[in-house]
Amino acid sequence: MTGYRVDLNGRFRAALAGCYDARRAAALSGVPVSTVYYWARKDVVVPTVSPTRQKLWSYADLLALRIVYWLRHPKPLRDSVVPASPMPQVREALDELERCGLDIWAEEPHQSGTPLLVNIDGRVYLGDGWAAGTHGQLSLVSMLDLLGPFGMGGHGPDLVRPRPSIRIVPGKVSGEPHLVGSRITTKSVAAVYRRFGDLRRVEALYPHATPETIEQAIDLETALAA
Repeated sequence: MTGYRVDLNGRFRAALAGCYDARRAAALSGVPVSTVYYWARKDVVVPTVSPTRQKLWSYADLLALRIVYWLRHPKPLRDSVVPASPMPQVREALDELERCGLDIWAEEPHQSGTPLLVNIDGRVYLGDGWAAGTHGQLSLVSMLDLLGPFGMGGHGPDLVRPRPSIRIVPGKVSGEPHLVGSRITTKSVAAVYRRFGDLRRVEALYPHATPETIEQAIDLETALAA
């Protein structure tokens, strides 16, 4: 099944929801915090929520950070290496992102390999596992799964389902990771655990969450803080 390129403009506003400071944006995107600040100063990825004083990035900004970082670094492709993309091409990719419709954050179980992809030419696609680029068919090795785990700069998590029972939904609890089916953020669960240091006491405060879900929340926040 051949993927298809999208050129939609009606649903992108949903992806703008979210509110992250620099360190949180860096942890979730997987891009180093120094790079996040640098690109903000250089008007490469300007924080959408608040570009001045305390800078605040949106969920869509996380995707933009991943696109720029990926395109600006060399990538292996078959028996060769694709050089880093020039900045004009990177900016074209960001413009393309703004034309994409992103309404795939449902609460139902999420499969790995989300269908929002960017190829080595900076083209954004919506496909099913793989896509066709401007120069013929491209394998997944030449594609970036924008919403999946991102390991080039750091260890950015899956931006929809960072853990089996944890979700990220733009517009819900400021785009923060939260326990599935609730508005309880993983940050709040981890904060309680840091205070008491006892999983049983944390579980007692959140009786509707399974012990596995509590452990996943703490594990995610530990990974994001690393």
